[in-house]
Amino acid sequence: MKVIKFALSFAITLAITIAFNMKISTVPPLGKFFNPHGGFWANSERKAITAPPVVKLTGLNDEVSIQFDEYLIPHIFAQNDQDLVFAQGYVTAFHRLWQMEFQLYSTAGRISELLGDGAIDYDRGKRRHGMTYGARRTLEYWKEDVEFYKLIEAYTAGVNAYIESLDYSSYPIEYKLLDYEPEPWTEFKCSLLLKEMSDQLSRGESDLENTNALALFGRETYDFLFPEKPPLSDFDPVIPVGTKHDFEPIQIPKADTQYPLATINTILEKPDPSNGSNNFAVGPSKTGNGALLANEPDLGLNLPSIWYIAHLNAPGINVFGSTLPGMPGVIIGHNDSIAWGMTNAKRDLVDWFKIEFRNANRDEYKYDTRWLKSEKVIEEIKVRNGSSVYDTIIFTHYGPVVYDKYFQGNEESINLAMRWTAHDPAMEVKSLYLINKASNHQEFHSALQYFVGPPQNFAFASVNGDVAMHIPGKFPIKWHEQGKFILDGTKSSHDWNQFMPEDHKLWVKNPPRGFVSSANQHPVDNTYPYYTFDFNFEHYRGRRINDRLNILNVVTPEEMMRLQNDNFNYRAFESLPMMLDSLDTASFNDQELRVYQLMQSWDYFNNVESKSATFYELWWTKLYKLLWDELEGQDVSLLKPHVYHSIHVLKNYPNHEFVDIKSTSTTEDSKALFERSYMEAIDSLNNWIAVSGEDYSWAKFKNTRAVHLMRISQFSVDQIVIGGNKNIVNAASGRHGPSWRMVVQLNDQGVKAWGVYPGSQTGNPGNPKYAHMIEDWGKGNYYEMLFPGQPMEDSDKVFFSQKLQPKQ
Repeated sequence: MKVIKFALSFAITLAITIAFNMKISTVPPLGKFFNPHGGFWANSERKAITAPPVVKLTGLNDEVSIQFDEYLIPHIFAQNDQDLVFAQGYVTAFHRLWQMEFQLYSTAGRISELLGDGAIDYDRGKRRHGMTYGARRTLEYWKEDVEFYKLIEAYTAGVNAYIESLDYSSYPIEYKLLDYEPEPWTEFKCSLLLKEMSDQLSRGESDLENTNALALFGRETYDFLFPEKPPLSDFDPVIPVGTKHDFEPIQIPKADTQYPLATINTILEKPDPSNGSNNFAVGPSKTGNGALLANEPDLGLNLPSIWYIAHLNAPGINVFGSTLPGMPGVIIGHNDSIAWGMTNAKRDLVDWFKIEFRNANRDEYKYDTRWLKSEKVIEEIKVRNGSSVYDTIIFTHYGPVVYDKYFQGNEESINLAMRWTAHDPAMEVKSLYLINKASNHQEFHSALQYFVGPPQNFAFASVNGDVAMHIPGKFPIKWHEQGKFILDGTKSSHDWNQFMPEDHKLWVKNPPRGFVSSANQHPVDNTYPYYTFDFNFEHYRGRRINDRLNILNVVTPEEMMRLQNDNFNYRAFESLPMMLDSLDTASFNDQELRVYQLMQSWDYFNNVESKSATFYELWWTKLYKLLWDELEGQDVSLLKPHVYHSIHVLKNYPNHEFVDIKSTSTTEDSKALFERSYMEAIDSLNNWIAVSGEDYSWAKFKNTRAVHLMRISQFSVDQIVIGGNKNIVNAASGRHGPSWRMVVQLNDQGVKAWGVYPGSQTGNPGNPKYAHMIEDWGKGNYYEMLFPGQPMEDSDKVFFSQKLQPKQ
């Protein structure tokens, strides 16, 4: 059992620590922790589910039946919607309570309460991003829709019903390790969870780095380094090229583009740019009968897993799929009639405005010819074993002032306010719940009007064979380059003044090619009249998916699964021949020649056993660093150009000044960079072999790993055997990858689904089912999902049954 292993490791570590008189700030009270009746031993479970078969709870209207299958997926059968989400909240907390709560400590900027003063700056950053500000506004908005809000209240009551059943002995082990106890769940926490997802999926931007680069290099060089779109030959957007846009666009005048070139040395940590996803849906012209849909959101590989799978059934709803622990309903899944999946719709939805305050008091700020009132909010950050820390955050109508002379503003009088759509009230939960109940494309499309963010590419398929792609969200209408650099907060012309109407948003249904797909690439071609900038569009996965779907004439569920697990490295395919052709092998020693021959014979697939994939990654890393050495060691934060553009520069501008290595006295061209980086990669390979052994196969070298949220190695899984990488359809890199793979078949025979994810339903490291799906996930295996329309009586497919009954 992992818990036993951890306890022994913990005890040994503690003994060594005490012997050397070193301080561990998070050691739990040892008497309680090692108590044989209620300490960590209680978290070591012999059975996958240990729970009473009947539980009486306050807050239920009627009896609810919960049947767990062999994967511990709950199939919840209720008589009404409120009882349904009450039970969902209860059973999700049963498996994932600590995760639900801990992730929101992080989102709300409260980690210092658990870990002490080392987390203060992290908490200040979260508070200054306005996470709780946006969540409070959204919560008040929810309350205006009384019937919908009853579902949020019911889910909250279900979570609390489970919390109230606990004592110290039954707390998840992480509470015991950190020596704290669960708080009551609140409706506010449901709202805050959505802001956490927005933080991961829509807060990414490059405005400050772009401004730094513009100030440092000038306009001509900046445009060379960071072009907005690839050549037309490689342009394969989400909405197929040639799709008509039948509306009269809203025209906005372009403002004075004299950008304030304020520079920032240190920028707050941003979401991982690897966050992305793939989805695709195929219609009857390629399936022969009905439709197929596949989805895989590529996110951080964590334990407990990001998703919790559930089946929800009540009159008017029968839905299955991935849920977010802490929110009612299904996020990605299917019902009896439709299926849907999401990928992140890349769009710049964060802008920074330089604020001019009237004086040092910062009570007023300039806006055209007026002085507007600011609001000051004093945030108290409670610190474990220490005194509270206070931070005064100034709010403008744009949003919070994140950077100032008191927080990462270069200790200068610079004030940058953040405008972000996630600060605005939103109804995503209602949108998704309506989707859960939708029976056709029209109802699905109607439900999307409530979905304002984070913007997603929604793939759709139905039993009648329809396939579609929609890109809903709250999109400010921007003039060209608005928000690409820091904006002037004193000018209303730089503000967000209008938002895109619903009927101007992008979507396509049943395109002539017979399928839809998305993989975080550009949303649309140049015929769309609105500005659609993002700093990090994907250039490879979408092209590979479309290449394969265009070629396939008969698409089956198995083909969809194979495509999700496709390891073809499009980036290597487009760059390696150029790199190899540049090498002069006449002077190579035996090892250098063997590696060269290995690379020449590579099929460009990052399969588990491939050594070529490993060396390519080492070579590309060295090459990329040499190419952009001019951007290293600058006094301000800068981004490096996209890998796609880097290949374009090496191919088409071999003698450009940026190709030259600035630290040498000679002038290098692309060929010189290829040769030098090849030798450096050989050295890196030898260093790796000296430490890790002769086997440098791709899976071993890459070391894909699912890491526990507390970074406890005994609760984590490393060396997962899986191919792929970022920029590959099977986007499993070291710490990111497909967080839920789903394939759904919809036709006149009904709906059938398969799925797998890198983790388990249970979040308890002491459970025999903990992380049990990871091996199959790595191998590309799928589980057929149960989807009964009514409780399964006397079925061998039921692993455990439980009844929730109203408490009289």
